[in-house]
Amino acid sequence: MSDATRKFKMIPDQEELDQMERDLSFYPSKVTSPKILSNEQVEHFNREGYVRPIPIFDDAEIKDIRSYFDELLNRVIAEGGDSYSISSAHLKYGRVYDLLKHPKIVACVTDILGENVVGWGSHFFCKMPHDGKAVAWHQDASYWPLSPSKALTVWLAIDDADIENACMKFVSGSHHVGHLTYRPSDSGEHNVLNQTVEDPEQYGAVAYDELKAGQISLHSDLLLHGSEANNSDRRRCGLTLRYAACDVHAAMNWNEKGVLVNGQDASGHWANRERPQND
Repeated sequence: MSDATRKFKMIPDQEELDQMERDLSFYPSKVTSPKILSNEQVEHFNREGYVRPIPIFDDAEIKDIRSYFDELLNRVIAEGGDSYSISSAHLKYGRVYDLLKHPKIVACVTDILGENVVGWGSHFFCKMPHDGKAVAWHQDASYWPLSPSKALTVWLAIDDADIENACMKFVSGSHHVGHLTYRPSDSGEHNVLNQTVEDPEQYGAVAYDELKAGQISLHSDLLLHGSEANNSDRRRCGLTLRYAACDVHAAMNWNEKGVLVNGQDASGHWANRERPQND
Protein backbone atom coordinates (compact mmCIF):
# COMPACT_ATOMS: atom_id res chain seq x y z
CA MET A 1 0.00 0.00 0.00
CA SER A 2 1.33 3.43 -0.92
CA ASP A 3 1.83 6.21 1.63
CA ALA A 4 -0.94 8.19 -0.02
CA THR A 5 -3.41 5.30 0.22
CA ARG A 6 -2.41 4.52 3.82
CA LYS A 7 -3.02 8.13 4.84
CA PHE A 8 -6.73 8.11 4.03
CA LYS A 9 -8.89 5.74 6.07
CA MET A 10 -12.00 4.15 4.65
CA ILE A 11 -13.72 5.10 7.95
CA PRO A 12 -12.43 8.39 9.43
CA ASP A 13 -12.29 9.22 13.12
CA GLN A 14 -16.00 9.48 13.98
CA GLU A 15 -15.64 11.75 17.01
CA GLU A 16 -13.69 14.30 14.99
CA LEU A 17 -16.16 14.01 12.13
CA ASP A 18 -19.20 14.49 14.39
CA GLN A 19 -17.70 17.69 15.79
CA MET A 20 -17.43 19.27 12.36
CA GLU A 21 -19.95 21.82 11.19
CA ARG A 22 -21.32 20.45 7.94
CA ASP A 23 -24.20 21.41 5.69
CA LEU A 24 -25.95 18.07 5.24
CA SER A 25 -28.98 19.26 3.30
CA PHE A 26 -29.90 17.73 -0.03
CA TYR A 27 -29.13 19.96 -3.00
CA PRO A 28 -31.27 18.85 -5.97
CA SER A 29 -29.74 18.85 -9.42
CA LYS A 30 -30.32 22.05 -11.35
CA VAL A 31 -29.21 20.56 -14.68
CA THR A 32 -31.91 21.21 -17.28
CA SER A 33 -30.14 19.98 -20.42
CA PRO A 34 -28.47 16.68 -19.48
CA LYS A 35 -26.14 15.08 -22.02
CA ILE A 36 -26.53 11.38 -21.16
CA LEU A 37 -29.34 11.07 -18.66
CA SER A 38 -32.88 12.04 -19.58
CA ASN A 39 -34.71 14.85 -17.85
CA GLU A 40 -36.90 12.17 -16.30
CA GLN A 41 -33.83 10.45 -14.82
CA VAL A 42 -32.57 13.72 -13.35
CA GLU A 43 -36.01 14.30 -11.85
CA HIS A 44 -35.98 10.73 -10.49
CA PHE A 45 -32.62 11.37 -8.81
CA ASN A 46 -33.98 14.53 -7.22
CA ARG A 47 -37.16 12.82 -6.05
CA GLU A 48 -35.99 9.28 -5.14
CA GLY A 49 -32.25 9.84 -4.57
CA TYR A 50 -30.92 7.43 -7.17
CA VAL A 51 -30.87 6.51 -10.87
CA ARG A 52 -30.47 2.98 -12.24
CA PRO A 53 -29.56 1.14 -14.42
CA ILE A 54 -27.32 3.06 -16.81
CA PRO A 55 -25.34 1.04 -19.40
CA ILE A 56 -21.68 2.04 -19.64
CA PHE A 57 -19.50 -0.90 -20.70
CA ASP A 58 -20.31 -3.66 -23.17
CA ASP A 59 -19.62 -7.35 -22.47
CA ALA A 60 -16.05 -7.28 -23.80
CA GLU A 61 -15.17 -4.10 -21.92
CA ILE A 62 -16.47 -5.26 -18.55
CA LYS A 63 -14.85 -8.67 -19.03
CA ASP A 64 -11.51 -6.89 -19.40
CA ILE A 65 -12.18 -4.77 -16.29
CA ARG A 66 -13.19 -7.90 -14.36
CA SER A 67 -9.98 -9.68 -15.36
CA TYR A 68 -7.99 -6.69 -14.18
CA PHE A 69 -9.84 -6.69 -10.84
CA ASP A 70 -9.33 -10.45 -10.41
CA GLU A 71 -5.57 -9.99 -10.76
CA LEU A 72 -5.59 -6.99 -8.43
CA LEU A 73 -7.60 -8.85 -5.80
CA ASN A 74 -5.20 -11.79 -5.90
CA ARG A 75 -2.28 -9.42 -5.31
CA VAL A 76 -4.01 -7.65 -2.42
CA ILE A 77 -4.92 -10.94 -0.72
CA ALA A 78 -1.36 -12.20 -1.17
CA GLU A 79 -0.20 -9.04 0.64
CA GLY A 80 -2.50 -9.75 3.59
CA GLY A 81 -5.62 -7.80 2.58
CA ASP A 82 -9.12 -9.02 1.85
CA SER A 83 -11.87 -8.42 -0.68
CA TYR A 84 -12.85 -5.10 0.95
CA SER A 85 -9.31 -3.71 1.28
CA ILE A 86 -8.97 -1.95 -2.06
CA SER A 87 -9.88 1.59 -1.01
CA SER A 88 -8.77 4.98 -2.42
CA ALA A 89 -7.65 2.81 -5.30
CA HIS A 90 -7.27 5.68 -7.77
CA LEU A 91 -4.35 6.97 -5.68
CA LYS A 92 -2.38 3.81 -6.40
CA TYR A 93 -3.70 2.12 -9.55
CA GLY A 94 -3.69 3.82 -12.93
CA ARG A 95 -6.56 1.81 -14.34
CA VAL A 96 -8.83 2.73 -11.44
CA TYR A 97 -7.84 6.39 -11.93
CA ASP A 98 -8.88 6.00 -15.57
CA LEU A 99 -12.27 4.63 -14.52
CA LEU A 100 -12.75 7.58 -12.15
CA LYS A 101 -12.20 9.89 -15.15
CA HIS A 102 -13.99 7.75 -17.73
CA PRO A 103 -15.88 10.12 -20.06
CA LYS A 104 -19.13 8.10 -20.09
CA ILE A 105 -19.25 7.90 -16.30
CA VAL A 106 -18.25 11.53 -15.79
CA ALA A 107 -20.90 12.67 -18.26
CA CYS A 108 -23.58 10.98 -16.13
CA VAL A 109 -22.19 12.59 -13.00
CA THR A 110 -22.16 16.08 -14.51
CA ASP A 111 -25.78 15.59 -15.53
CA ILE A 112 -26.50 15.58 -11.78
CA LEU A 113 -23.79 17.71 -10.14
CA GLY A 114 -23.17 20.24 -12.91
CA GLU A 115 -20.10 21.03 -14.97
CA ASN A 116 -17.45 21.47 -12.26
CA VAL A 117 -16.82 18.09 -10.69
CA VAL A 118 -14.04 16.39 -8.75
CA GLY A 119 -13.62 12.65 -8.26
CA TRP A 120 -12.16 11.83 -4.88
CA GLY A 121 -12.98 8.24 -3.91
CA SER A 122 -12.74 4.70 -5.28
CA HIS A 123 -13.40 1.52 -3.34
CA PHE A 124 -14.08 -2.06 -4.43
CA PHE A 125 -16.87 -3.67 -2.43
CA CYS A 126 -16.41 -7.34 -3.25
CA LYS A 127 -18.67 -9.83 -1.51
CA MET A 128 -17.28 -13.30 -1.95
CA PRO A 129 -19.70 -16.26 -2.01
CA HIS A 130 -20.97 -17.03 1.51
CA ASP A 131 -18.69 -14.41 3.07
CA GLY A 132 -21.26 -13.58 5.77
CA LYS A 133 -20.69 -9.81 5.75
CA ALA A 134 -23.45 -7.26 5.34
CA VAL A 135 -23.46 -3.50 4.87
CA ALA A 136 -25.89 -2.02 7.39
CA TRP A 137 -28.27 0.80 6.52
CA HIS A 138 -26.28 4.02 6.41
CA GLN A 139 -25.77 7.36 4.66
CA ASP A 140 -22.46 7.95 2.88
CA ALA A 141 -22.47 11.59 4.04
CA SER A 142 -22.26 10.38 7.62
CA TYR A 143 -18.75 9.07 6.91
CA TRP A 144 -17.46 11.90 4.72
CA PRO A 145 -15.88 15.17 5.95
CA LEU A 146 -17.49 17.12 3.11
CA SER A 147 -19.66 20.25 3.13
CA PRO A 148 -22.04 21.18 1.61
CA SER A 149 -23.64 17.87 0.73
CA LYS A 150 -23.28 18.00 -3.05
CA ALA A 151 -21.84 14.55 -3.61
CA LEU A 152 -22.84 11.21 -5.05
CA THR A 153 -21.64 7.67 -5.57
CA VAL A 154 -21.39 5.79 -8.84
CA TRP A 155 -21.70 2.02 -8.32
CA LEU A 156 -20.15 0.13 -11.24
CA ALA A 157 -21.17 -3.53 -11.41
CA ILE A 158 -18.07 -5.65 -12.01
CA ASP A 159 -20.23 -8.78 -11.63
CA ASP A 160 -23.97 -9.12 -12.12
CA ALA A 161 -25.64 -7.87 -8.93
CA ASP A 162 -29.10 -9.08 -7.96
CA ILE A 163 -31.11 -9.94 -4.87
CA GLU A 164 -29.72 -13.49 -4.77
CA ASN A 165 -26.09 -12.34 -4.38
CA ALA A 166 -26.87 -9.35 -2.15
CA CYS A 167 -27.13 -6.35 -4.43
CA MET A 168 -27.30 -2.91 -2.89
CA LYS A 169 -30.69 -1.62 -1.76
CA PHE A 170 -31.98 1.93 -1.30
CA VAL A 171 -34.66 3.59 0.80
CA SER A 172 -36.34 5.73 -1.83
CA GLY A 173 -36.66 9.39 -0.93
CA SER A 174 -34.74 9.12 2.35
CA HIS A 175 -32.21 11.72 1.17
CA HIS A 176 -34.82 14.41 1.84
CA VAL A 177 -34.85 13.70 5.58
CA GLY A 178 -31.36 15.10 6.22
CA HIS A 179 -28.65 13.59 8.38
CA LEU A 180 -30.09 10.67 10.33
CA THR A 181 -29.24 9.39 13.80
CA TYR A 182 -27.25 6.16 13.77
CA ARG A 183 -25.81 3.81 16.36
CA PRO A 184 -22.48 2.01 16.34
CA SER A 185 -22.90 -1.40 14.73
CA ASP A 186 -22.56 -4.39 17.04
CA SER A 187 -20.36 -7.36 16.24
CA GLY A 188 -23.33 -9.62 15.58
CA GLU A 189 -24.25 -7.60 12.52
CA HIS A 190 -20.99 -8.53 10.74
CA ASN A 191 -21.07 -5.07 9.19
CA VAL A 192 -18.38 -4.12 6.70
CA LEU A 193 -18.71 -0.54 8.00
CA ASN A 194 -19.48 0.61 11.56
CA GLN A 195 -22.80 2.51 11.58
CA THR A 196 -26.40 1.31 11.61
CA VAL A 197 -29.54 3.39 11.04
CA GLU A 198 -32.55 1.74 12.67
CA ASP A 199 -36.02 1.27 11.14
CA PRO A 200 -35.14 2.51 7.64
CA GLU A 201 -38.55 1.68 6.18
CA GLN A 202 -40.09 4.61 8.06
CA TYR A 203 -38.30 6.89 5.60
CA GLY A 204 -39.49 5.30 2.37
CA ALA A 205 -39.92 2.15 0.30
CA VAL A 206 -36.99 -0.21 -0.29
CA ALA A 207 -35.72 -0.47 -3.88
CA TYR A 208 -33.15 -3.04 -5.01
CA ASP A 209 -30.21 -1.90 -7.13
CA GLU A 210 -30.08 -4.88 -9.49
CA LEU A 211 -27.46 -4.31 -12.18
CA LYS A 212 -25.90 -6.27 -15.00
CA ALA A 213 -22.11 -6.23 -15.18
CA GLY A 214 -21.07 -3.05 -16.98
CA GLN A 215 -24.03 -1.01 -15.77
CA ILE A 216 -23.90 1.72 -13.14
CA SER A 217 -26.22 3.35 -10.66
CA LEU A 218 -25.89 6.79 -9.08
CA HIS A 219 -27.10 7.66 -5.59
CA SER A 220 -27.05 10.70 -3.34
CA ASP A 221 -24.64 10.81 -0.40
CA LEU A 222 -27.69 11.30 1.87
CA LEU A 223 -29.66 8.31 0.58
CA LEU A 224 -30.08 5.45 3.04
CA HIS A 225 -28.66 2.27 1.55
CA GLY A 226 -27.08 -1.05 2.49
CA SER A 227 -26.91 -4.69 1.45
CA GLU A 228 -27.38 -8.15 2.91
CA ALA A 229 -24.72 -10.80 3.31
CA ASN A 230 -24.02 -12.75 0.12
CA ASN A 231 -25.28 -16.25 0.83
CA SER A 232 -25.14 -17.33 -2.80
CA ASP A 233 -22.52 -19.31 -4.70
CA ARG A 234 -21.70 -16.23 -6.84
CA ARG A 235 -19.37 -13.34 -6.15
CA ARG A 236 -20.79 -9.81 -6.13
CA CYS A 237 -18.21 -7.14 -6.85
CA GLY A 238 -18.80 -3.46 -7.46
CA LEU A 239 -16.51 -0.47 -7.77
CA THR A 240 -17.76 2.64 -5.98
CA LEU A 241 -16.57 5.91 -7.48
CA ARG A 242 -17.17 9.06 -5.42
CA TYR A 243 -17.72 12.54 -6.84
CA ALA A 244 -18.49 16.02 -5.54
CA ALA A 245 -19.14 19.45 -6.96
CA CYS A 246 -15.94 21.50 -6.96
CA ASP A 247 -17.39 24.03 -4.51
CA VAL A 248 -17.55 21.34 -1.83
CA HIS A 249 -14.98 21.72 0.95
CA ALA A 250 -13.19 18.63 2.25
CA ALA A 251 -11.73 18.54 5.77
CA MET A 252 -9.23 16.04 7.23
CA ASN A 253 -7.04 16.60 4.14
CA TRP A 254 -9.46 14.64 1.99
CA ASN A 255 -9.09 17.31 -0.68
CA GLU A 256 -5.69 15.70 -1.35
CA LYS A 257 -7.54 12.70 -2.80
CA GLY A 258 -9.26 14.84 -5.41
CA VAL A 259 -8.97 14.58 -9.18
CA LEU A 260 -10.58 17.23 -11.38
CA VAL A 261 -12.70 15.23 -13.81
CA ASN A 262 -14.65 18.04 -15.50
CA GLY A 263 -14.77 21.81 -15.62
CA GLN A 264 -12.78 23.98 -13.23
CA ASP A 265 -11.94 24.10 -9.54
CA ALA A 266 -11.97 27.88 -9.15
CA SER A 267 -10.82 27.80 -5.54
CA GLY A 268 -7.96 25.38 -6.14
CA HIS A 269 -9.08 23.49 -3.03
CA TRP A 270 -8.78 20.03 -4.57
CA ALA A 271 -5.31 18.60 -5.19
CA ASN A 272 -6.01 17.32 -8.72
CA ARG A 273 -3.77 14.27 -8.39
CA GLU A 274 -1.83 12.93 -11.32
CA ARG A 275 -2.38 9.45 -12.70
CA PRO A 276 -0.41 6.78 -10.85
CA GLN A 277 2.16 4.96 -12.95
CA ASN A 278 1.21 1.51 -11.63
CA ASP A 279 -0.61 -0.62 -14.25
